[in-house]
Amino acid sequence: MSWITKVRNGIPFLPKRQSEDQLWHKCKKCETMVFTREWEENGFVCPRCEHHDRIGVNARLAMTFDDGKYETLPSPVVREDPLKFKDSKKYVERMKQARAKTGARDALTNARGKIDGHDAIVGVQDFNFMGGSMGIAVGASVVAGLRAAIDDRLPYILFTAAGGARMQEGILSLMQMPKTTVALAEMREAGLPYIVVLTDPTTGGVTASYAMLGDVQIAEPGALIGFAGQRVIEQTIREKLPEGFQRAEYLLEHGMIDMVVHRHDLRERLGRLIAYLAPEAKVA
Repeated sequence: MSWITKVRNGIPFLPKRQSEDQLWHKCKKCETMVFTREWEENGFVCPRCEHHDRIGVNARLAMTFDDGKYETLPSPVVREDPLKFKDSKKYVERMKQARAKTGARDALTNARGKIDGHDAIVGVQDFNFMGGSMGIAVGASVVAGLRAAIDDRLPYILFTAAGGARMQEGILSLMQMPKTTVALAEMREAGLPYIVVLTDPTTGGVTASYAMLGDVQIAEPGALIGFAGQRVIEQTIREKLPEGFQRAEYLLEHGMIDMVVHRHDLRERLGRLIAYLAPEAKVA
């Protein structure tokens, strides 16, 4: 290392050079290279082809609530690793890695804030946390979000993103399907709206339970939504599936969801729905 390099690196106010990976983002759909800052400022949507990329919990909550302001609700405490599961790695080790990667306790986070001036409670499922898989903690968080909404007479909005049930918890993960369904029945008895926003991907037991039980079903453009994978279905029925099968637009065309909304328009659309379905949530 030359003396000038040592001097330059020792000056604290000189920014380090950004790597090429940090400066550029390659779109997964059109493969166009765009500036990372441009991509992030566009809501993690490709400015060329409008591909909606997956985003984390903090970015999602900041986009959803007015002025990016919200209060995170505490996560329920549940029993961890009830089956003492181990495959190529211990389940507890996988959990530690997921928590270090995302900063979250588990795959679903609830928060409270305002959407277009209306109070609401929002849950966000994070695909970065073990594929957003539904385990005991996720089921407990959904129930906690619904109960908080019932207590405060507010709508509950849930952004789903998951590969299905969490295999490391076996049958206990599948039990979250009826558990959350019962809590949703309580929400309906209270006369409060439950709005689901299906993001890419929403599959497996999540789709077979709380993801498809909303009073209003919204999806982001191009989101993969389904139960079993396309290859499994084709092998089972021995037929070629239609183009775009299990994508948001196909489901809208066939009556499975109510609307497909661009990420840029989502907060305004949610605010309009809350104003219509729960006008008392408006705070003067």
